[in-house]
Amino acid sequence: MAKKNDPFAALMAVAQDQQGYFTTKQGIAAGYADNTHPYHVRAGNWERTSRGIYRISHLPTPEDGEMMVWLLWSRGRDEQPLAAISHQTALSLFELGDFNPAKVHLTVPRTFRRNSRLPRTVVLHRAKLEPAEVTHLRGLTVCRPLRALCDLAIANQDAVGDLRPVAREARRRGLITEPEAAAMKQQETTRRLVIALLP
Repeated sequence: MAKKNDPFAALMAVAQDQQGYFTTKQGIAAGYADNTHPYHVRAGNWERTSRGIYRISHLPTPEDGEMMVWLLWSRGRDEQPLAAISHQTALSLFELGDFNPAKVHLTVPRTFRRNSRLPRTVVLHRAKLEPAEVTHLRGLTVCRPLRALCDLAIANQDAVGDLRPVAREARRRGLITEPEAAAMKQQETTRRLVIALLP
C-alpha cells in the first residue's frame, strides 16, 4: 500500500493497472506538480507518448503496443476512457482468426467529441455498447468477440460466411456464451447477424 506522501508509489499503483501509462491529471493526483513533468521526461523517468499521456520508462514495454494510449486518449472529464477496443483489433487480442490490423479500431459513444486531430493509427467507430458487450483484457477495455464479429458483419454483410468459423472457435473456447448470444438476439441491430454467425 502506498504511503500517504509517496507520489512514486501512488503513481505506480495507477500506471501498473494501465500497462505503465498515466495521464497528466493522474500524475498530479499522485502528488507530482504539473511543472515537474518536463523534468521527469528529461531525466528519463517518464516517456511522453501523446499529449497529456506518459509512460513510466523502466516498466516493460506493453505487448499490446500503444492500445492503452488510445484508450486514455478517449477519456472523458472524469479521466475514464470512453472507448473500447473493437472490430478486428478486439478479435486479434483474443487470438481469434487471422486478424492483424494495421490500425487500432476503437468504438466510442455517438456523442464522443475530441478537439484534437484523430490519430493516424486509429479507426474510430461510433455505437452504443451495452456493459455486457465489453470485457477487460490485460487492463484494456475490449469488445467481446460476438460484439466484434457483429460489428464486422454490419460493416461488410458479405463477410458473414468468413466470420462463421471464427464465431465457432470463439464459442468452442467459451468466449461466446449462450446467455450472451440470447441477449444479442433480442437487439434489433444484431438479431439477424447473431443467427447468421451462430446457426
